[in-house]
Amino acid sequence: MNLPAGGHNSIFSQISHAATSSFTEYLARSAPDMLPGARTAGAAATGASAEPLAPHATTIVAMTYAGGVLMAGDRRATMGNMIASRHIEKVFPADLYSVLGIAGTAGIALDVTRLFQVELEHYEKIEGTLLSLEGKANRLGAMIRGNLPMALQGLAVIPLFAGFDLDRRVGRLFSYDVTGGRYEEQEHHSVGSGSVFARGSLKKLWKPNLDEAQAVLVAVEALYDAADDDSATGGPDVVRQLWPVVYTVNAAGARRIPERELAAAAEGVIASRAVAGREA
Repeated sequence: MNLPAGGHNSIFSQISHAATSSFTEYLARSAPDMLPGARTAGAAATGASAEPLAPHATTIVAMTYAGGVLMAGDRRATMGNMIASRHIEKVFPADLYSVLGIAGTAGIALDVTRLFQVELEHYEKIEGTLLSLEGKANRLGAMIRGNLPMALQGLAVIPLFAGFDLDRRVGRLFSYDVTGGRYEEQEHHSVGSGSVFARGSLKKLWKPNLDEAQAVLVAVEALYDAADDDSATGGPDVVRQLWPVVYTVNAAGARRIPERELAAAAEGVIASRAVAGREA
């Protein structure tokens, strides 16, 4: 989504008179061509699916742990049977107390992510308070619903949303379908091409009241298992020093796990698998 020159502050000053706290609704009324799905509407109108030509983001995992939630994503994007990128980031802070992971058509998913970040910032500026976690989850669902025509052309966006609920004082997870349907998940969840393998790993590795370090290790191992069976999921790359992107969210806010911690976790998983292989 290409916003007008001047950045977010310029936009907010231009729409301070708007009668809505939803930035997306304002765009739909005033500049619908700036919405994420609009730039591909011409291609969709031809009836030809652009799916093989668009890079796709793959596996995202999320889980609760003692005091918060964690979300992690691998670094690979694919285009058909080709690796489009080994460096893509698929997990982003939505605001101070929530994170968003993307799977599906990468370009549209990134536009949705940026729009969602502006949506939450706009609400805070207009209302003078943070939107509730439930409200954030509902607004993301509405954005995904707006992309339904593109999803029917093969350009789907499937996010995973997680955050710390300031009212309940717990971490919560939400998944979506292409129609914008919102579903609250318990304990852990995964989306993307490697999700079935990651989910099987999470079922075995996750347990109640994991601490943050343990949750990071579980997430890295689940992505490792997904990469072992799904060619579209990238595992830890020791040669290129590429590790998953991992965020935790708790009462103190969202935090990106440092590379050195992820390197140690990934190398530990690889070493344990090597030992198990020699003993087999």
